[in-house]
Amino acid sequence: MNIFRTFVILVLATGLLACRGPESRSDAERNQVPAQQQPTPASAAERARAHTDLGANYLQIGRLAVALQELNEALKADPNFVPAHNALGLVHMELKEDAKARASFERALRIDPKDSDANNNFGLFLCNRGQEKDAVRYFLKALENPLYATPGDSYVNAGICSRRAGDIPSAQLYFERAVEFQSNDARALVNLAQLHFERKQLNLARTYMTRYMQSVKTADAQSLWLGVQIEQALGDRAAVMSYGAQLRARFPDAPQTRQFNEGRYE
Repeated sequence: MNIFRTFVILVLATGLLACRGPESRSDAERNQVPAQQQPTPASAAERARAHTDLGANYLQIGRLAVALQELNEALKADPNFVPAHNALGLVHMELKEDAKARASFERALRIDPKDSDANNNFGLFLCNRGQEKDAVRYFLKALENPLYATPGDSYVNAGICSRRAGDIPSAQLYFERAVEFQSNDARALVNLAQLHFERKQLNLARTYMTRYMQSVKTADAQSLWLGVQIEQALGDRAAVMSYGAQLRARFPDAPQTRQFNEGRYE
């Protein structure tokens, strides 16, 4: 899924749904079991959580129809369960059902305006629909929660949207903030390398590019091409050929590889 931020998949809840005792036990025998040991129906919140967890997992593997079913079951159990509305927004976003996605995110935020995940994901939705300035506002709202588990994601998302909007100073600031929270944040590092390359600050671009390469197992074609361009500008032919060799080996049919093979580095 091509989104700025991968939705955090919650650990599947087990043992939450109502269970039954052995059918061979008589009513009298069941009545002799202490009350605290008798199985009890799961609460509405527990059922909502269990179905939301399942829906999130199905979303992660691309089974969107099943994800929708599970999330709708979650909302039947608890119509005000914010994580279910948030996840439902992500599913509709993947399905390109913009009106439904917007409605789900807005419903989540009406219930809890401070929910960081809902703010971040609604910002993601807006940024992908060309509303970058509005999107940044929601990313920053997500960051107001001191208990937010992944602030680096929202900083990177804010940086990407700010860059799209042409606000380069803000973009750089947000990417740097992301690196402060997580020093090996690959998206922040490669974006900083790109920004410094565009400003002809080549040594800084190389520094961030090197850190990016150390933070990923496999760089994508666009990032390897950026490495080629940085090293070409610095005049390091050996480094250019190193990046180029990786392009040829991993992405032989990519347009960046064709440019490298033709010696077109601009």
